[in-house]
Amino acid sequence: MKVTLRWHAFAELSGGEVYEILSLRQRVFILEQRCAYLDADGLDRFSLHLCGRSGDGLLVAYLRLLPPGTRFAGPSIGRVMTAPEVRHTGIGRTLMEEGIRRSLSTYPDSPLWVSAQSHLERFYGSLGFLRSGTPHDEDGIEHISMVRAAAAR
Repeated sequence: MKVTLRWHAFAELSGGEVYEILSLRQRVFILEQRCAYLDADGLDRFSLHLCGRSGDGLLVAYLRLLPPGTRFAGPSIGRVMTAPEVRHTGIGRTLMEEGIRRSLSTYPDSPLWVSAQSHLERFYGSLGFLRSGTPHDEDGIEHISMVRAAAAR
């Protein structure tokens, strides 16, 4: 499946695009994963948003790149997701590779962080992230903080 990736600053997103992003995030994180939490956490306006659209224009993949000091001391990638209908196609890896590339170009000397669901530690490890600390509960799901050294990027 062909997916077109495009970066947006929050101010560049239309109301319709914000609605699509929030709708997909709720579909995946709140409904599918059954996590009741406040998704609109106030960090979107400071983040860069990577949207992946299918050939027919549907939002099927997404992540946000947060600047240093918002979630971790360095930049971090969060809200990484793919719609269920496009999973296991490689789109998640392509999405993360682009997120890493953008972090490197925007924050070249900073380690990059993720708070990964523990069952995805091997996936993030394959992208150069290493476990940092012990597992912790985040919205009812076990997560692990992981970091990718600036030199490894």
